[in-house]
Amino acid sequence: MAIIKKASAHWAGDLKTGIGSISTETGVLREAPYGFKARFEGGKGTNPEELIGAAHAGCFSMAFSMILGEAGLKAESIDTNAEVTLDQVEGGFAISAVKLIMKAKIPGASPAQFDELSKKAKEGCPVSKVLNAKISLEATLVQ
Repeated sequence: MAIIKKASAHWAGDLKTGIGSISTETGVLREAPYGFKARFEGGKGTNPEELIGAAHAGCFSMAFSMILGEAGLKAESIDTNAEVTLDQVEGGFAISAVKLIMKAKIPGASPAQFDELSKKAKEGCPVSKVLNAKISLEATLVQ
């Protein structure tokens, strides 16, 4: 069974002075502004890289929760940040890396078990699978 989720983007103008908006079918994002300044100069609005980061952090956290459950563990908390690297390459730009930084409190998990399961989640997360970038993980088990 395939699940299809939808999002849309609108753009008007040239690259540097144009402005766009991004929307999702759920309405969580409704015409959220994005543009060159938000992407490259720290301006207001969102950008594709931070949206990919949010999606990756959320996907990883859910995948980790599932894998913990399969191992008979339940997280008290999982907090994940994603640092998405956009590099200038020949012919334009590319997302070259994503660093996931996760801290989790998991009663009953040993450090070795935590490391094994978090790596399994990094590899198994659907967003990790779709990205053609180096994905690293810095995971901390909170006691």
